[in-house]
Amino acid sequence: MPDAYILGIESSCDETAAAVVRSGEQVISNVVASQIATHQPYGGVVPELASREHLRAIVPVVRQALAEATQTYDSIDAIAVTQGPGLAGALLVGISYAKALAFALDKPLIAVNHLEGHIHAVLLDLSQNHLSQNEEQQKGNHELQFPVLALVVSGGHTHLYLATQNRQSWTYENIGHTRDDAAGEAFDKVAKLLGLGYPGGPVIDRLAPHGNPNAVKFPAAQIKHADRRGRKDGRSVELDSESNSDHSNNDHPRFDFSYSGIKTAILRYVESHDMRPAVEARRTALAEIPKPRVEDYLAHCDARTIDLVASFQRAMVDDLVGKTLAAARAYDVATLFVTGGVAANQELRQTFEREGAKEGLPVHFPSRPLSTDNAAMIAAAAFPKFQAKDFAAIDFSAEAGMALR
Repeated sequence: MPDAYILGIESSCDETAAAVVRSGEQVISNVVASQIATHQPYGGVVPELASREHLRAIVPVVRQALAEATQTYDSIDAIAVTQGPGLAGALLVGISYAKALAFALDKPLIAVNHLEGHIHAVLLDLSQNHLSQNEEQQKGNHELQFPVLALVVSGGHTHLYLATQNRQSWTYENIGHTRDDAAGEAFDKVAKLLGLGYPGGPVIDRLAPHGNPNAVKFPAAQIKHADRRGRKDGRSVELDSESNSDHSNNDHPRFDFSYSGIKTAILRYVESHDMRPAVEARRTALAEIPKPRVEDYLAHCDARTIDLVASFQRAMVDDLVGKTLAAARAYDVATLFVTGGVAANQELRQTFEREGAKEGLPVHFPSRPLSTDNAAMIAAAAFPKFQAKDFAAIDFSAEAGMALR
């Protein structure tokens, strides 16, 4: 089959992105317009503002992606766009523009699940490494062992998917998800609570190595479940009565997450240690610095705050790694993917690599630029659909709560 150049468009949250990817494997261009400055004063994403910023950015971002790829509207073979999950208004901006392009150019239109895009970001990075090592090797021969367990962990999502391959496409079974806050959301909310600004995840990641991760102890999350039953070995396991899993003989073990409790614990710690005045002073001081460096944060944080940040990150990482590896053992998976914005966290990567190696489990991450929302992952995930001629009807719409199957 000749090479196929797919234009990907992503607008599910607060990044307007466009990319051109060749045959699902090689990133030719990848342009992202961030909205951090727009949402920073509010400490989080404001949906109405996000939609407005997408409207402003989408045309120039797509034009830049095509120019950097030395492609034109006519030379691309298909257009892929995120259908969901995400913010409805934000998704509709990307979808409406992609539909208009597909109609005007008479090009195939491919609808992509944002979560599958994150999983394909790992495959895309493996492909990039593979092609750079030997351009003449057969494409796609990455010798992945199935089943694959994928942890998708970001500001809006914390999911565990058991993935199997069926010809070119993958199928997914959700075996765990967050019951409340996503992991990235917890990072951002804790950073806001401590006066560290937005987005909080990268700031906490940079500050944590300067503190004592054992200074503050956080209790493990206790998750209740309507279908909770005891096992013969005396341990309890969560059961998913709605699962269509092939693992019916294993009682569908689930590995859910919960991060509202640790957020509340941080709040109580701040209040019980009378940290409010220092938090407000820090918030005011950092707001006056256009692009704070780690030295600026450290200058406005006392040892107790840095220790609290380090302890919080350690608790989050231990929970994510512990539950994911427990799921890997329960389902006897052969390969582990960790992807999404939080996958850029240095401590998370190091811990997964160390603990995965102890169990002989290969762990793969996307590169950091491909961890956060981008359109290259959308174009890559669209390629198997392009091969199968699985094109979207022109009247499809956004699905804010779209599931991955």
